[in-house]
Amino acid sequence: MSFLNNTAAVLGPALAAALFAPAASAQAPEGLFAKKTITINIGNTTGGSYDLYGRMAARFLGRHLPGSPNVVAVNMPGAGTLKAANYIYEVAPKDGTALGIVTDSLALEQAAGNPAVLYDAVKFAWIGRMATSNNIHMQWHTAKVQSLADAMLRETPVAAAGAGNVSEVVPNLLNKIIGTKFKVISGYPASAEGMLAMERGEVEGSASSWAAVKTGKKEWLEQKKIKIILQNVQVRSPELPDVPALGELGATPDDKALLGFYASGGAVGRSLIAPRGIQPAALKALQEGFTAMTRDPEFIAEMQKTNLDLEPLPGDALAAEAMKTLAAPQAVKDRVRAIFGR
Repeated sequence: MSFLNNTAAVLGPALAAALFAPAASAQAPEGLFAKKTITINIGNTTGGSYDLYGRMAARFLGRHLPGSPNVVAVNMPGAGTLKAANYIYEVAPKDGTALGIVTDSLALEQAAGNPAVLYDAVKFAWIGRMATSNNIHMQWHTAKVQSLADAMLRETPVAAAGAGNVSEVVPNLLNKIIGTKFKVISGYPASAEGMLAMERGEVEGSASSWAAVKTGKKEWLEQKKIKIILQNVQVRSPELPDVPALGELGATPDDKALLGFYASGGAVGRSLIAPRGIQPAALKALQEGFTAMTRDPEFIAEMQKTNLDLEPLPGDALAAEAMKTLAAPQAVKDRVRAIFGR
Protein backbone atom coordinates (compact mmCIF):
# COMPACT_ATOMS: atom_id res chain seq x y z
CA MET A 1 0.00 0.00 0.00
CA SER A 2 1.36 3.41 -0.92
CA PHE A 3 2.03 6.09 1.69
CA LEU A 4 -0.86 8.21 0.38
CA ASN A 5 -3.28 5.27 0.35
CA ASN A 6 -2.21 4.27 3.87
CA THR A 7 -2.75 7.83 5.08
CA ALA A 8 -6.17 7.88 3.48
CA ALA A 9 -7.08 4.69 5.27
CA VAL A 10 -6.07 6.18 8.64
CA LEU A 11 -7.31 9.76 8.28
CA GLY A 12 -10.10 9.35 5.79
CA PRO A 13 -10.12 10.23 2.10
CA ALA A 14 -11.30 13.84 2.49
CA LEU A 15 -8.69 14.84 5.06
CA ALA A 16 -5.92 13.08 3.21
CA ALA A 17 -6.87 14.84 -0.02
CA ALA A 18 -6.76 18.18 1.73
CA LEU A 19 -3.34 17.47 3.22
CA PHE A 20 -1.77 16.44 -0.07
CA ALA A 21 -3.54 18.86 -2.41
CA PRO A 22 -1.19 21.08 -4.43
CA ALA A 23 -0.47 24.39 -2.73
CA ALA A 24 -1.86 26.36 -5.67
CA SER A 25 -5.30 24.86 -5.27
CA ALA A 26 -5.42 25.83 -1.61
CA GLN A 27 -5.98 29.42 -2.65
CA ALA A 28 -7.81 29.93 -5.89
CA PRO A 29 -6.68 33.17 -7.60
CA GLU A 30 -10.21 34.52 -7.84
CA GLY A 31 -10.57 34.30 -4.05
CA LEU A 32 -7.10 35.49 -3.09
CA PHE A 33 -8.32 38.49 -1.10
CA ALA A 34 -11.90 37.42 -0.48
CA LYS A 35 -13.26 38.57 2.89
CA LYS A 36 -9.94 40.29 3.67
CA THR A 37 -9.09 43.89 4.46
CA ILE A 38 -6.05 45.54 2.87
CA THR A 39 -4.56 48.45 4.79
CA ILE A 40 -2.68 51.25 3.05
CA ASN A 41 -0.35 52.74 5.65
CA ILE A 42 0.17 56.43 4.86
CA GLY A 43 3.44 57.78 6.21
CA ASN A 44 2.13 61.29 6.85
CA THR A 45 -0.79 62.98 8.55
CA THR A 46 -3.95 64.03 6.72
CA GLY A 47 -4.00 66.86 4.23
CA GLY A 48 -0.84 66.25 2.23
CA SER A 49 -0.32 64.52 -1.09
CA TYR A 50 0.64 61.19 0.51
CA ASP A 51 -2.76 61.21 2.18
CA LEU A 52 -4.59 62.36 -0.95
CA TYR A 53 -3.09 59.67 -3.15
CA GLY A 54 -3.25 56.96 -0.49
CA ARG A 55 -6.95 57.51 0.12
CA MET A 56 -7.69 57.69 -3.58
CA ALA A 57 -6.05 54.28 -4.02
CA ALA A 58 -8.04 52.93 -1.08
CA ARG A 59 -11.26 53.93 -2.82
CA PHE A 60 -10.55 52.17 -6.10
CA LEU A 61 -7.92 49.42 -5.72
CA GLY A 62 -10.17 46.78 -4.14
CA ARG A 63 -12.50 46.58 -7.13
CA HIS A 64 -9.58 45.45 -9.29
CA LEU A 65 -8.28 42.71 -6.96
CA PRO A 66 -9.41 39.06 -6.82
CA GLY A 67 -12.04 38.66 -4.14
CA SER A 68 -12.87 42.39 -4.11
CA PRO A 69 -11.35 43.04 -0.66
CA ASN A 70 -12.11 46.02 1.52
CA VAL A 71 -9.26 48.54 1.30
CA VAL A 72 -8.74 51.10 4.06
CA ALA A 73 -6.22 53.88 4.57
CA VAL A 74 -4.64 54.66 7.93
CA ASN A 75 -2.15 57.39 8.79
CA MET A 76 1.16 56.36 10.37
CA PRO A 77 3.22 59.56 10.60
CA GLY A 78 6.70 59.75 12.04
CA ALA A 79 10.36 60.29 11.08
CA GLY A 80 9.51 61.88 7.76
CA THR A 81 7.42 58.78 6.79
CA LEU A 82 10.29 56.40 7.65
CA LYS A 83 8.30 55.00 10.58
CA ALA A 84 5.76 53.62 8.11
CA ALA A 85 8.50 52.46 5.72
CA ASN A 86 10.24 50.50 8.49
CA TYR A 87 6.93 48.99 9.58
CA ILE A 88 6.15 47.78 6.08
CA TYR A 89 9.64 46.33 5.71
CA GLU A 90 10.05 44.65 9.09
CA VAL A 91 6.66 44.03 10.71
CA ALA A 92 3.75 44.08 8.26
CA PRO A 93 2.14 40.80 7.14
CA LYS A 94 3.42 39.38 3.86
CA ASP A 95 0.10 38.12 2.51
CA GLY A 96 -0.68 41.27 0.51
CA THR A 97 -2.92 42.86 3.13
CA ALA A 98 -0.41 45.58 4.10
CA LEU A 99 0.70 48.32 1.72
CA GLY A 100 2.41 51.65 2.23
CA ILE A 101 2.79 55.05 0.65
CA VAL A 102 5.90 56.77 1.98
CA THR A 103 8.57 59.30 1.09
CA ASP A 104 9.75 59.47 -2.50
CA SER A 105 13.28 59.74 -1.08
CA LEU A 106 13.08 56.18 0.27
CA ALA A 107 16.23 55.04 -1.54
CA LEU A 108 17.93 58.43 -1.18
CA GLU A 109 17.76 58.26 2.61
CA GLN A 110 19.25 54.78 2.57
CA ALA A 111 22.07 55.87 0.27
CA ALA A 112 22.70 58.91 2.45
CA GLY A 113 23.13 56.79 5.56
CA ASN A 114 20.11 58.05 7.49
CA PRO A 115 20.27 56.15 10.82
CA ALA A 116 16.46 55.94 10.92
CA VAL A 117 16.50 53.66 7.85
CA LEU A 118 15.94 50.02 8.78
CA TYR A 119 15.17 48.76 5.27
CA ASP A 120 16.77 47.96 1.95
CA ALA A 121 14.81 49.91 -0.67
CA VAL A 122 15.38 47.42 -3.48
CA LYS A 123 13.90 44.58 -1.40
CA PHE A 124 10.50 46.20 -1.02
CA ALA A 125 7.81 44.79 -3.27
CA TRP A 126 7.08 47.80 -5.48
CA ILE A 127 3.44 47.81 -6.57
CA GLY A 128 3.22 50.89 -8.78
CA ARG A 129 3.35 54.66 -9.03
CA MET A 130 0.33 56.90 -9.31
CA ALA A 131 2.25 60.09 -10.08
CA THR A 132 5.65 61.73 -9.95
CA SER A 133 6.12 64.28 -7.21
CA ASN A 134 7.36 67.84 -7.12
CA ASN A 135 8.09 69.02 -3.61
CA ILE A 136 8.18 72.79 -3.29
CA HIS A 137 9.53 75.25 -0.75
CA MET A 138 7.44 78.35 -0.06
CA GLN A 139 7.57 81.53 1.98
CA TRP A 140 4.61 83.35 3.51
CA HIS A 141 3.85 86.62 1.77
CA THR A 142 4.81 88.73 4.81
CA ALA A 143 8.29 87.16 5.14
CA LYS A 144 11.28 89.30 4.21
CA VAL A 145 12.79 86.34 2.41
CA GLN A 146 10.99 85.85 -0.91
CA SER A 147 13.68 84.09 -2.94
CA LEU A 148 16.78 81.93 -2.62
CA ALA A 149 18.86 85.07 -3.14
CA ASP A 150 17.11 86.68 -0.17
CA ALA A 151 17.78 83.52 1.90
CA MET A 152 21.49 83.98 1.29
CA LEU A 153 21.34 87.43 2.88
CA ARG A 154 19.16 86.92 5.95
CA GLU A 155 17.97 84.14 8.20
CA THR A 156 14.47 82.78 7.79
CA PRO A 157 12.82 80.09 9.97
CA VAL A 158 11.19 77.22 8.07
CA ALA A 159 9.11 74.27 9.29
CA ALA A 160 10.50 70.77 8.86
CA ALA A 161 9.02 67.30 9.29
CA GLY A 162 11.94 65.11 10.26
CA ALA A 163 15.30 63.92 8.99
CA GLY A 164 13.76 61.75 6.28
CA ASN A 165 11.74 64.59 4.80
CA VAL A 166 12.83 67.03 2.09
CA SER A 167 11.48 69.91 4.21
CA GLU A 168 14.45 69.32 6.52
CA VAL A 169 17.05 67.77 4.25
CA VAL A 170 17.01 70.27 1.38
CA PRO A 171 17.22 73.54 3.40
CA ASN A 172 20.15 72.10 5.36
CA LEU A 173 21.88 71.05 2.15
CA LEU A 174 21.36 74.49 0.63
CA ASN A 175 22.81 76.12 3.73
CA LYS A 176 26.00 74.09 3.27
CA ILE A 177 26.24 74.23 -0.50
CA ILE A 178 24.96 77.58 -1.75
CA GLY A 179 25.12 79.57 1.48
CA THR A 180 21.47 80.09 2.36
CA LYS A 181 20.50 80.90 5.94
CA PHE A 182 17.45 78.74 6.49
CA LYS A 183 16.78 78.18 10.19
CA VAL A 184 15.28 74.71 10.15
CA ILE A 185 12.64 74.20 12.85
CA SER A 186 12.13 70.45 13.07
CA GLY A 187 9.44 68.46 14.83
CA TYR A 188 6.35 69.11 12.74
CA PRO A 189 4.55 65.82 11.99
CA ALA A 190 4.07 66.53 8.29
CA SER A 191 3.63 69.26 5.70
CA ALA A 192 0.06 70.09 6.75
CA GLU A 193 1.22 71.09 10.23
CA GLY A 194 4.21 72.95 8.80
CA MET A 195 1.99 75.00 6.49
CA LEU A 196 -0.36 75.78 9.38
CA ALA A 197 2.61 76.99 11.42
CA MET A 198 3.60 79.23 8.52
CA GLU A 199 0.10 80.63 8.26
CA ARG A 200 0.03 81.33 12.01
CA GLY A 201 3.37 83.12 11.90
CA GLU A 202 5.33 80.54 13.91
CA VAL A 203 7.71 80.19 10.95
CA GLU A 204 8.13 82.10 7.69
CA GLY A 205 8.40 79.15 5.31
CA SER A 206 7.44 75.56 4.78
CA ALA A 207 7.57 72.75 2.24
CA SER A 208 4.97 70.49 0.71
CA SER A 209 4.17 68.83 -2.58
CA TRP A 210 2.93 70.95 -5.45
CA ALA A 211 -0.01 68.54 -5.74
CA ALA A 212 -1.10 69.19 -2.14
CA VAL A 213 -0.80 72.96 -2.51
CA LYS A 214 -2.62 73.29 -5.83
CA THR A 215 -5.46 71.04 -4.64
CA GLY A 216 -5.76 72.02 -0.99
CA LYS A 217 -4.47 75.60 -0.88
CA LYS A 218 -5.92 77.17 -4.01
CA GLU A 219 -6.83 80.31 -2.11
CA TRP A 220 -3.19 80.86 -1.17
CA LEU A 221 -2.24 80.84 -4.83
CA GLU A 222 -5.17 82.98 -5.92
CA GLN A 223 -4.57 85.53 -3.14
CA LYS A 224 -0.77 85.40 -3.49
CA LYS A 225 -0.37 84.38 0.13
CA ILE A 226 2.77 82.37 -0.65
CA LYS A 227 5.85 82.71 -2.82
CA ILE A 228 7.26 79.43 -4.12
CA ILE A 229 11.04 79.79 -4.12
CA LEU A 230 12.25 76.29 -5.07
CA GLN A 231 11.03 73.04 -6.60
CA ASN A 232 12.85 69.77 -5.87
CA VAL A 233 13.14 68.45 -9.42
CA GLN A 234 15.87 68.17 -12.04
CA VAL A 235 14.25 70.64 -14.44
CA ARG A 236 11.47 73.18 -13.96
CA SER A 237 7.90 71.99 -14.16
CA PRO A 238 5.85 73.59 -16.94
CA GLU A 239 3.38 74.58 -14.23
CA LEU A 240 6.11 76.49 -12.36
CA PRO A 241 8.36 77.90 -15.10
CA ASP A 242 9.60 80.83 -13.01
CA VAL A 243 10.60 78.79 -9.95
CA PRO A 244 14.22 77.54 -9.72
CA ALA A 245 14.70 73.76 -9.81
CA LEU A 246 17.04 72.04 -7.37
CA GLY A 247 18.82 70.30 -10.24
CA GLU A 248 19.95 73.61 -11.75
CA LEU A 249 21.65 74.88 -8.59
CA GLY A 250 25.29 74.52 -7.56
CA ALA A 251 28.43 76.38 -8.58
CA THR A 252 30.65 73.35 -9.23
CA PRO A 253 30.15 69.94 -10.86
CA ASP A 254 30.38 68.30 -7.43
CA ASP A 255 27.72 70.62 -6.02
CA LYS A 256 25.46 70.00 -9.00
CA ALA A 257 25.90 66.24 -8.64
CA LEU A 258 24.95 66.37 -4.98
CA LEU A 259 21.88 68.56 -5.46
CA GLY A 260 20.89 66.56 -8.52
CA PHE A 261 21.02 63.44 -6.36
CA TYR A 262 18.30 64.92 -4.15
CA ALA A 263 16.33 66.18 -7.13
CA SER A 264 15.92 62.62 -8.42
CA GLY A 265 13.34 61.43 -5.88
CA GLY A 266 10.44 62.85 -7.84
CA ALA A 267 10.56 59.89 -10.22
CA VAL A 268 9.43 57.58 -7.41
CA GLY A 269 6.71 60.04 -6.51
CA ARG A 270 3.54 58.74 -4.89
CA SER A 271 3.95 54.98 -5.10
CA LEU A 272 2.58 51.96 -3.28
CA ILE A 273 4.99 49.49 -1.69
CA ALA A 274 4.50 46.12 -0.02
CA PRO A 275 6.74 44.11 2.35
CA ARG A 276 9.81 42.19 1.23
CA GLY A 277 9.09 38.51 0.85
CA ILE A 278 5.43 39.02 -0.04
CA GLN A 279 3.66 35.92 -1.35
CA PRO A 280 4.24 35.80 -5.15
CA ALA A 281 0.56 35.31 -6.00
CA ALA A 282 -0.39 38.31 -3.87
CA LEU A 283 2.31 40.48 -5.44
CA LYS A 284 1.22 39.57 -8.96
CA ALA A 285 -2.41 40.30 -8.15
CA LEU A 286 -1.58 43.64 -6.52
CA GLN A 287 0.60 44.80 -9.40
CA GLU A 288 -1.96 43.78 -12.01
CA GLY A 289 -4.80 45.27 -9.98
CA PHE A 290 -2.90 48.52 -9.55
CA THR A 291 -2.35 48.79 -13.30
CA ALA A 292 -6.03 48.10 -13.92
CA MET A 293 -6.96 50.79 -11.39
CA THR A 294 -4.88 53.42 -13.17
CA ARG A 295 -6.77 52.62 -16.39
CA ASP A 296 -10.20 52.66 -14.77
CA PRO A 297 -12.20 55.52 -16.39
CA GLU A 298 -13.93 56.27 -13.09
CA PHE A 299 -10.60 56.49 -11.27
CA ILE A 300 -9.16 58.74 -13.98
CA ALA A 301 -12.21 61.00 -13.82
CA GLU A 302 -11.96 61.28 -10.05
CA MET A 303 -8.26 62.16 -10.26
CA GLN A 304 -9.04 64.88 -12.78
CA LYS A 305 -11.91 66.17 -10.65
CA THR A 306 -9.59 66.39 -7.62
CA ASN A 307 -6.86 68.03 -9.73
CA LEU A 308 -4.39 65.24 -8.96
CA ASP A 309 -1.80 64.25 -11.56
CA LEU A 310 -1.80 60.71 -12.91
CA GLU A 311 1.53 59.43 -14.26
CA PRO A 312 1.54 55.66 -13.68
CA LEU A 313 4.67 53.55 -13.61
CA PRO A 314 4.80 49.77 -12.95
CA GLY A 315 6.51 48.22 -9.97
CA ASP A 316 9.50 46.77 -11.81
CA ALA A 317 10.41 50.22 -13.16
CA LEU A 318 10.24 51.65 -9.63
CA ALA A 319 12.54 48.91 -8.35
CA ALA A 320 14.98 49.90 -11.08
CA GLU A 321 14.80 53.54 -9.92
CA ALA A 322 15.68 52.45 -6.38
CA MET A 323 18.65 50.44 -7.67
CA LYS A 324 19.85 53.42 -9.71
CA THR A 325 19.72 55.69 -6.67
CA LEU A 326 21.66 53.25 -4.51
CA ALA A 327 24.26 52.99 -7.28
CA ALA A 328 25.03 56.73 -7.09
CA PRO A 329 28.73 57.62 -7.04
CA GLN A 330 30.30 56.89 -3.68
CA ALA A 331 31.78 60.40 -3.60
CA VAL A 332 28.26 61.86 -3.65
CA LYS A 333 27.05 59.55 -0.89
CA ASP A 334 30.14 60.22 1.21
CA ARG A 335 29.67 63.98 0.92
CA VAL A 336 26.03 63.79 1.98
CA ARG A 337 26.99 61.69 4.98
CA ALA A 338 29.72 64.15 5.91
CA ILE A 339 27.31 67.09 5.69
CA PHE A 340 24.83 65.40 8.01
CA GLY A 341 27.45 63.85 10.28
CA ARG A 342 26.54 60.23 9.46
